[in-house]
Amino acid sequence: MSTSRRFLAGLLAALAIAPAVHAWGRQGHAIVAELAQRRLSPAAEAEVERLLAPEHTRSLADIASWADELRGDDSRADLAKATGKLHYINFRADDCVYVPPRDCADGQCVVGGLDRYVAVLADRTQPDAARLEALKFVVHFVGDVHQPLHAGYRDDKGGNTYQVQFQGKGTNLHSVWDSGLLGTHGKDWRDYAQELDARPAETMPAPIAPRDNVYAQWAEQSCAATRGIYPEGHKIDDAYVAAELPLAERQLRVAGVRLADVLNRALAK
Repeated sequence: MSTSRRFLAGLLAALAIAPAVHAWGRQGHAIVAELAQRRLSPAAEAEVERLLAPEHTRSLADIASWADELRGDDSRADLAKATGKLHYINFRADDCVYVPPRDCADGQCVVGGLDRYVAVLADRTQPDAARLEALKFVVHFVGDVHQPLHAGYRDDKGGNTYQVQFQGKGTNLHSVWDSGLLGTHGKDWRDYAQELDARPAETMPAPIAPRDNVYAQWAEQSCAATRGIYPEGHKIDDAYVAAELPLAERQLRVAGVRLADVLNRALAK
């Protein structure tokens, strides 16, 4: 077999065993939701509890991955398809500058998704069912936009086509950041959230001018974070994990604080 054919075979094998792409995975999304819930105002907490009552839960973590789980629900296939592009944004240029017509045409990106569903959640004239659905999307999309490779570059589809070796298996960089890095911590999401919440308060990133779209700023900041996370030699080793896990954890903590702020504003009386 020629060298080129061996490379192609290896690449196809790696793609075949790569895990499905769900931003942060269930663990990461649950952590973001839990960190946010601990920071809800009394008014927001009461409204969250009221909206979640039909779900038989009070926990944002319980619905944090709902937007990903739609993809496996045949009865919600149309909604999954309609909202598929709202989980991410692919920047066209390496300057990470958000240009709406180019990067989010017709609102079809995570920035547009947040704009849309935060407005529905905040609108008390909307039916509770619509606001509950919006709550589920908002909790999820705030998590998504803080996963750096959900605000990555179009040329490698946010790291999805950037193949790596991780823990002896072939996968892609996007999947490593979705769940692989956090999985090296070895704790379940509840213990992990408690550990992160017990750390000193995180210094929040400075706003980026212009300040007319805060969700776009979050995407630009996540995009900027991708610049140093592509591993040399396409190999994720212990040194890489030690260097990059703190960034992933910081993104989770920042997302939790920001999600709480979004909910507190949207659900204020």
